[in-house]
Amino acid sequence: MRTKRKAFTLIEILIVITIIALMASLVAPKLFSKLESSKQKIAKTQIHLIENALDSFRLDVGRYPTTEEGLRVLWENPGNIEGWDGPYLPKPVKEDPWGHPYIYKSPGEHGEYDLYSLGADGKPGGKGENKDITSWE
Repeated sequence: MRTKRKAFTLIEILIVITIIALMASLVAPKLFSKLESSKQKIAKTQIHLIENALDSFRLDVGRYPTTEEGLRVLWENPGNIEGWDGPYLPKPVKEDPWGHPYIYKSPGEHGEYDLYSLGADGKPGGKGENKDITSWE
């Protein structure tokens, strides 16, 4: 009497691997598109958080930080600003989700200050994931 072996053949294993690869190729693009839209939402949220911190700074000091002072004064006391009562952010927010620094100018062209991210490409303008994310829109 022969003993029956219970195992998969090479063909069966290759078929299963092929099916998994096909399924992954269909799902991956959808996940990556969600990742980029998530980064845009994170950048918008961070800009709103920085805006709130800038408003708190203004309440204490009587003005917004200058371009030269930058956003650093929101988490680090420079020692020479009368009325500074920070930190105004719980931790530094130096870069957007794509690793580019946030751009801050005061006075701004669109208000008392301009605060924005240049998007995924790090260049002005753009569409989709490369679109600039601003505090004035």
